[in-house]
Amino acid sequence: MKKIFLFLFFGMIASAFSSCVILSPKKYKALLSRQDSLNKGLSESQMLNENLEGLIARLRKDTTGLSAALGELRNRYSEIDSNYTKLRSNSSTEINKLSTDLKKREQRLREVEEILRKRDEATNQLKEKLQQALLGFTKNGLTVEIRNGKVYVSLTDKLLFPSGSIIIDEKGKQALGQLADVLKQQPEINIAVEGHTDSQKITNLGQIKDNWDLSVLRSTSVVRYLTDVSKVESVRMTATGRGEFQPLGPNATADSRSKNRRIEIVLSPKLDELYDLIKQ
Repeated sequence: MKKIFLFLFFGMIASAFSSCVILSPKKYKALLSRQDSLNKGLSESQMLNENLEGLIARLRKDTTGLSAALGELRNRYSEIDSNYTKLRSNSSTEINKLSTDLKKREQRLREVEEILRKRDEATNQLKEKLQQALLGFTKNGLTVEIRNGKVYVSLTDKLLFPSGSIIIDEKGKQALGQLADVLKQQPEINIAVEGHTDSQKITNLGQIKDNWDLSVLRSTSVVRYLTDVSKVESVRMTATGRGEFQPLGPNATADSRSKNRRIEIVLSPKLDELYDLIKQ
């Protein structure tokens, strides 16, 4: 551009000389001033051009950076969108699975509740039957009660055995016979016979060494009578001795010790159906 201005300037001078026109000092100064103005404009234009070229370079650089950042953001968006789609799909599957499992558990819970309801109903009915059958022995220390879903028939030792003996007396045989009549009508009932004693030390009882022996032998005597004489199924029976270690009360008086010396016949409904349900 500078060359263009110089060319124009010299052209003007040449034209002036060629026309044989003699410039006056005033016109000559005006031409010089014009030249300075053109030179100044040229410098400013060049500086502006350089600034514009720098700005264009920076904009191109920024555009390249922004394009790269935009590409990276698009890739990340695609990745997030893909993960979200997978997560939503997996979540739907998991939710459906959990919903199915929850329905199955609710169904099992209802079945368990129904079995327990039937058990409680059967337990109450059994208690009523036993109370009616053994009503005549309640004055002799026989009680029937429900504890933890089981029926406990408690017979004091004076109802079953002579003092210090493991041989059942006639009154005891009568009570066990009437008890057996009810049990034989209830084949779904398991029977556990537990012997209990007071805390008094055993003395002069021959081969019976201690309260453990006495409680076990009295328990097995009852089991043998129920199975051998009254014909209750042996497979339903168990015999255990608790000794002095599960008293009903303190052994401080003769009356309380008498209550602790007892046979407890524990009757519990078979819950095979419930156990099978829990195992599933």
